[in-house]
Amino acid sequence: MGSYRMCVCFTRKFRVTEAGPPGDVKEAFNKYAEGGTHMTAEQLRRFLLEVQGDDGGSISDAEKVVDQVLKTRHHLAKFTRHTLTLDDFHHYLFSSDLNPPINYDQACIKSFLLFPFSIKFGFKSHSSCTVHQDMTAPLSHYFIYTGHNSYLTGNQLSSDCSDVPIIKALKRGVRVVELDIWPNSTKDDVHVLHGRTLTTPVELMKCLKSIKEHAFSASPYPVVITLEDHLTPHLQAKVAKMLAETFGDMLFVPQCECLQEFPSPEELKYKIIISTKPPKEYLKAESKDGTRSNSVKARDSDDDEWGKEPQDLTADQEDETKSDSDISDENEAYDNERPLEAADYKRLIAIHAGKPKGGLKDVLKVEPDKVRRLSLSEQTLEKAAESHGTDLVRFTQKNILRIYPKGTRFTSSNYKPLVGWMHGTQMVAFNMQGYGRAMWLMHGMFRSNGGCGYVKKPDLQMNVGPDGQVFNPKEILPVKKTLKIKVYMGDGWHLDFKQTHFDLYSPPDFYCKVGIAGVPADQIMKKTKPKEDNWTPVWEQEFTFPLTVPELALLRIEVHEYDMSEKDDFAGQTCLPVSELKPGIRAVPLSDRKGEMLNSVRLLMRFDFV
Repeated sequence: MGSYRMCVCFTRKFRVTEAGPPGDVKEAFNKYAEGGTHMTAEQLRRFLLEVQGDDGGSISDAEKVVDQVLKTRHHLAKFTRHTLTLDDFHHYLFSSDLNPPINYDQACIKSFLLFPFSIKFGFKSHSSCTVHQDMTAPLSHYFIYTGHNSYLTGNQLSSDCSDVPIIKALKRGVRVVELDIWPNSTKDDVHVLHGRTLTTPVELMKCLKSIKEHAFSASPYPVVITLEDHLTPHLQAKVAKMLAETFGDMLFVPQCECLQEFPSPEELKYKIIISTKPPKEYLKAESKDGTRSNSVKARDSDDDEWGKEPQDLTADQEDETKSDSDISDENEAYDNERPLEAADYKRLIAIHAGKPKGGLKDVLKVEPDKVRRLSLSEQTLEKAAESHGTDLVRFTQKNILRIYPKGTRFTSSNYKPLVGWMHGTQMVAFNMQGYGRAMWLMHGMFRSNGGCGYVKKPDLQMNVGPDGQVFNPKEILPVKKTLKIKVYMGDGWHLDFKQTHFDLYSPPDFYCKVGIAGVPADQIMKKTKPKEDNWTPVWEQEFTFPLTVPELALLRIEVHEYDMSEKDDFAGQTCLPVSELKPGIRAVPLSDRKGEMLNSVRLLMRFDFV
């Protein structure tokens, strides 16, 4: 029982009561238990088949569920009864371990805590995530879990650089790690840091060793290291040696200078891939007095100078200074000073990056004899989406597009990822140390395909019509599928939060928001009515969501506590790929603001597709 002080001499007392099974759960039990008070394993199997859509389940599977429920609920190693009561049945349905909303194994998330083996000890320690999509298509056919400035522990201006956020990202399933590499103060070694800021550096070798050790702790599929290179040819040669010695046979080295098609994730299992501009495109700028400056111009830079953003995708307009292409002639002599030093470095670059000169149409041109990676800022993508949407889709069918946050996101916030995904962008690069609704969507997308970090793009984005037409993200398509959702109830807050966390004077007034993130025609949010003074709210409200592109839809779920006088309190969230939702009555675990799963908080919901 909880007590809430109203004034000096008056206290209100509330008992946290366990809500009983919703009406639909009672009806299902009565139907499949055939009016009896106990449900057998065979009756449970029929329920799993007809309501939950589990068409692969056997009687032995149902018997295992019964045993698990009885052991968990009654804490007995052996139980003479092998049937479920109504409360047992409700307990099973409300267990996110036994009855999750999507086809992922909870062990996928927590395996790195239980099995901290590493490649260097001879173990390939990825968890047994259920990867169910075709992994034999080229890399360009997949959305890839991508980090931005992966080494930063906090904000973009003054936080420490470290290998710790890199390790954390890899353990979460991130497959693309970005490193900004610069000469150290004595110009004889390589540091990782965010250039022209107050961030403290970390040694490149430390980052590389951590990547090797943790690259495959969550997934066996390849890790791409994108290098934002600010080095002289001598230090590039040193980096090439570091990469070769650290990764050895793990490093994917292409047989030819330019790939005509990217290999598949399946072919590249347990491989490390390097992506950056080839060295011949890295040229040292002259200082105004004619001598070479001590610093190297930013190459393949995401953010250029702080506060400046590209107004268009024309190379010579991205900076007030000359572009790399403009200064190539005057620095040709320098580029040829040590051609052999850069050769080893260039040989290791599997995914070539670059910024071709010209307008959007030229930049997005698909070359028949080679593939490449193109990087655009979030604002440039939005402009390109307005005028060249189908060109983006066509480009990303064969090539890789990477989008990065604008330079003014000093606090490591993020942007809307759906704009990139709608146009086929494989690498939507996020500040993984940030959090908020944009990051929740990122987490939701990459819960797909067993959390392996690679999600197959929908066929509609890869198809080419008889006249060369491709998917147009602006076109409003007919409704393809309708998702019906019923929000029954929630529980677990009284276990995970202090009694006065939401309200000093009374139990919380929870309400639930549900909605869709996806193409513009599908995006919407709806909410239940608040349930007053109740730690275990029962809403029993239904919602319907017509979907035109269900393949790109994400189900957003948030719970808040209604506050009449102040801003409503946050009480949990999750985001789930609609394409992987399991039908029927499901237990949906909620996470905190940072995306870490709460210990006990969950919702009971029903999903049906019509």
